[in-house]
Amino acid sequence: MSRKNNLVYDVEETPPFGKNLVYAFQQLLAIIAATLLVPTLVNSGTAGATSVTMSQPAALFGAGVGTLVYVLCTRRRSPIFLGSSFAFISPLIGAASFGYFGIFLGAVFAGAVYVILALIIRAAGTKWVDRLMPPVIIGPTVALIGLSLCTSAVSNLQSDTTGTYNLISILTGLVAFIVTIVASVKGGKGVRMIPFIIGILAGYALGSVFTAIGWATGIDYLKIIDYTPLVENFAPLTLNSFLSVPDFTFFGMFRDGTKYMGSTGVLNVLLLFAPVALVVFAEHIADHENLGSIIGRDLIRDPGLHRTLLGDGLGSIAGSFFGGCPNTSYGEAIGCVAITGDASVSTIILTSILCLLMSFFTPFVAFVNTIPTCVIGGICIALYGFIAVSGLRMIQTVDLNDNRNLFVVSAVLVLGIGGLVLNFGAVQISSIATALIVGIIVNIVLRRGRSPMEEQQEAEKKYESDDEGKIF
Repeated sequence: MSRKNNLVYDVEETPPFGKNLVYAFQQLLAIIAATLLVPTLVNSGTAGATSVTMSQPAALFGAGVGTLVYVLCTRRRSPIFLGSSFAFISPLIGAASFGYFGIFLGAVFAGAVYVILALIIRAAGTKWVDRLMPPVIIGPTVALIGLSLCTSAVSNLQSDTTGTYNLISILTGLVAFIVTIVASVKGGKGVRMIPFIIGILAGYALGSVFTAIGWATGIDYLKIIDYTPLVENFAPLTLNSFLSVPDFTFFGMFRDGTKYMGSTGVLNVLLLFAPVALVVFAEHIADHENLGSIIGRDLIRDPGLHRTLLGDGLGSIAGSFFGGCPNTSYGEAIGCVAITGDASVSTIILTSILCLLMSFFTPFVAFVNTIPTCVIGGICIALYGFIAVSGLRMIQTVDLNDNRNLFVVSAVLVLGIGGLVLNFGAVQISSIATALIVGIIVNIVLRRGRSPMEEQQEAEKKYESDDEGKIF
């Protein structure tokens, strides 16, 4: 086993199959809530306005396919999982008016942007990326990705089944969080590798106890788990209660064809998806810089940014053909690697295969939908916290005594945490992307010429050099 960067399993290493299956299932639990949430949010945004309905199991299948494509393009050198991208929720809602083909076409446009960028970087190299986004920008941006998710974690932590503030939910979520960190830090060797599974099970068990007491006493406040998805799955009891084929996007495309599309529709879909893909490009770099710092490798150079972008782009296209949702690198998966020390690409591959299989197993999707949001929130405290800390670790290499660096970091953090979003009609630039863009501009402006500190240091060196040349 490798010990570099405190990794238990390095990128090329493969855990024993039994253990690897458990680790892959843990990765699945880490990414599944967000992956299944995207189609749910799109459906709520299109309710009553279109006949398009996105499928949760299909999105899970699409994430598995997209990740396998990514692993193939990166030559098994980057242990990252691609899941449904939240950045494309608004474009997906807009594209739904053009039918299932409009949704898939949007993913093709988004993926094409990544493929074009990959070709440009393959020809021009990555030095311009290093100059454009040095650690003084990437560090706070990575920290910002984790910090921006804190609101989501806390919102989930304090919510019951109706989304209402609930102290019992907070208690249950905090128990899940504490059990997770105790298992990760104090547990035995095997336990430290599966802290999220243990934390989720502990939170689910406690939530079930509270819910049972709530049903016995008639106190609704204690009912923090909604078992309706499981009940509906098994009522009535049929073969579909156990196995069913997901409603893949291409099924809808074959049913509808391109009857909603025209040249205007194609242009509208292009304008919905392409600008967002350019914005997500910056987050792609930040995620891979973050993962690289965790596993002790420069993923921008090996396998290369052109390969990671190609994998992300083609993975989004392939995944959307099945699940409708363009994919993106998942911070939850990166956090899981950081906490468990399992950077094995074989675990990511096995996670993808589990996604493909579980998408047909309806009880599993139904069970996942019964996991209380407060438990997910508790687990995410650890996941998102590790992302933020990884970014702060990058900032350690930056000289914050230099006011230029201080202002760049300040601009990124304040604008990002403050939530500055830029809206240009149907195009929205997220707060993270806005902060990153402003940080790049500030860095370029302040890097012109030398700082007073550098001028003073150069003057001192010149003085010392002149002094050494004198003969006394």
